[in-house]
Amino acid sequence: MKILDGIFLAVMTLTLAPSLSCAGDPVRGKAAAAMCAGCHGITGIAKAPNYPNLAGQNEAYLVKAIRDYRAKLRNDPVMGAMVAAMAEENIEHIAAYYSSLPEK
Repeated sequence: MKILDGIFLAVMTLTLAPSLSCAGDPVRGKAAAAMCAGCHGITGIAKAPNYPNLAGQNEAYLVKAIRDYRAKLRNDPVMGAMVAAMAEENIEHIAAYYSSLPEK
């Protein structure tokens, strides 16, 4: 049974790994994040306590969260409106930028 578990794990890793990879460019992400800075701050530290800090957040998590807001799988009227027309490459760049910043 252990062998089958190992094979299953290997297959699942190879199947899911491409969807979890991120190819964002933090330099391009800084420019794209200008629209996010009003709430999340350009340094990734939120301007108000009701907005999350994004500095140092996991890149794959940020990509998934933004995609989920865009697909209406996560519900927040402000985030939904902000990301509704966001280009896929900008999602990855913004996630790379915020994940590259130091946490405070």
